Amino acid sequence: MTKEKWGFIDSGYCSPAFNMALDEALLNWQSKGEIPPIIRFYGWDPATLSIGYFQKAEAEIDLEEVKRQGLGFVRRPTGGRAVLHEHELTYSVIVPESYPGMPTTVTEAYRVISEGILMGFRNLGLDAYFAVPRSEQEKAALKSPRSSVCFDAPSWYELVVEGRKVAGSAQTRQKGVILQHGSILLELDDDKLFSVFKFSNDRVKERMQKNLKNKAVAMNDIAGRKITIPEAKEAFEKGFAEGLSVDLEPYVLTEKQLLEVKAIAESKYESDEWNFMR
Repeated sequence: MTKEKWGFIDSGYCSPAFNMALDEALLNWQSKGEIPPIIRFYGWDPATLSIGYFQKAEAEIDLEEVKRQGLGFVRRPTGGRAVLHEHELTYSVIVPESYPGMPTTVTEAYRVISEGILMGFRNLGLDAYFAVPRSEQEKAALKSPRSSVCFDAPSWYELVVEGRKVAGSAQTRQKGVILQHGSILLELDDDKLFSVFKFSNDRVKERMQKNLKNKAVAMNDIAGRKITIPEAKEAFEKGFAEGLSVDLEPYVLTEKQLLEVKAIAESKYESDEWNFMR
């Protein structure tokens, strides 16, 4: 049986606004049937704090500290909590909601798409598995997170190794298309991460930071060796092809498409109106 062909884009390191604009443009093109389903890998230049669509930027984030550290800042079109994108492989998946075998519910579609990430970890020799909240208490905790930090707790079907979260993802559905993107951590600088959030006092900050160490971990802290970005890319590209049972073929943007992405970046993701809208 022949496998479906999906496009594969490795964007390299791009600005925060360009990264979010390209994900949005891919969603738009997919909704018009102009492109195949896409797997995209990317990095961030500069290192960037991204916040979820519903987060209150000025209430939760120390924006002066973000600026002082020379970090980028952008609001994602997806929900979820804040992520510091630095030592990681970032991925996005753009696929029609009507794609054969794609579940209609968000959590189940999330599980199907995340099979690719699961296989990627296993290709690197890490025993990853899906987090499924067992008790009613754990389910309730997912609905009311205590922290603004994404890696503070696993969500439904988040990827976990040795009981700790190793990848964080978020999903949106618009125009009949699923956009899921997320972070696969190679290193985690929790001091830097916690320096850009607002806390009611230092005691709360210390407790949250200690909590994070128990709940999240980076690949290189558990792999017993240093995994490089090129090695991770190879493992997860292969993982997505295996996990989704598809063939990945390089997809190159046209000049016209690139101009469209840049226009979205400038008009939306570089604007204070978007980034500080709450």
